[in-house]
Amino acid sequence: MKTIMNIPINKLARIGGALYLIIITAGIYGEMFVRAKLVVSADAAAMANNIIASPLLWRSGIAADLLMHICDLPLMLIFYLLLKPVNKNLALLALLFNLVQTAVLVANKLNLVVALFPLGDAGYLKAFDPQQLYTLTYLSIKSHGYGFGIGLIFFGFTCLIAGYLIFKSGYLPKAIGILMQLAGTCYLVNSFALILSPSLADKLFPVILIPPFIAELSFCLWLLFKGVKLSAWEKRIAVTNI
Repeated sequence: MKTIMNIPINKLARIGGALYLIIITAGIYGEMFVRAKLVVSADAAAMANNIIASPLLWRSGIAADLLMHICDLPLMLIFYLLLKPVNKNLALLALLFNLVQTAVLVANKLNLVVALFPLGDAGYLKAFDPQQLYTLTYLSIKSHGYGFGIGLIFFGFTCLIAGYLIFKSGYLPKAIGILMQLAGTCYLVNSFALILSPSLADKLFPVILIPPFIAELSFCLWLLFKGVKLSAWEKRIAVTNI
């Protein structure tokens, strides 16, 4: 069987690769070109003034994040369809972990929206002095950082399971399976360090996120340009009868 839902398997893989590339690009834009530019650690006033000066840039980062999470949903389905011939139950478990991650991260975007409220010109804000308002914005953005870390705990388990399934598949490279499991481990270490020892997390970041970037980009590009090995895919389908 070379098709799923009447879609050639490698066309489906390339759609997944394209979605993954959009997710990676949107994520880089939101983190590197928006928040890294506007957020100033430990200086609430400077950060608030940056956002006040560039509100559209801030909002574009939120929009890019939401686009990323919209693309997450069809990509989850594609990953499930690609990996379920290896182990249907584990593929479903990976999908569920991924779904929780996306739900947490989507809800977490509200912290970035709320960060704008104290910086507006509504009359009720005059009850606070500017430094108090800047602090409220700072706390919202700091909360977003922790929410992001919590979401990545679930994605870490997604990567561990998906990496195992990729390694065992026979129709996707074992090396990518190993890289994805390394990515999952790095996500888990980074997120639990953020919760248990923020000072350790500061020392680990951003180096600990380099392996996940390499792993996810490798998987993305493999799907986009190579797809699955059809002979091994058909052999696996024949054995599992899925």
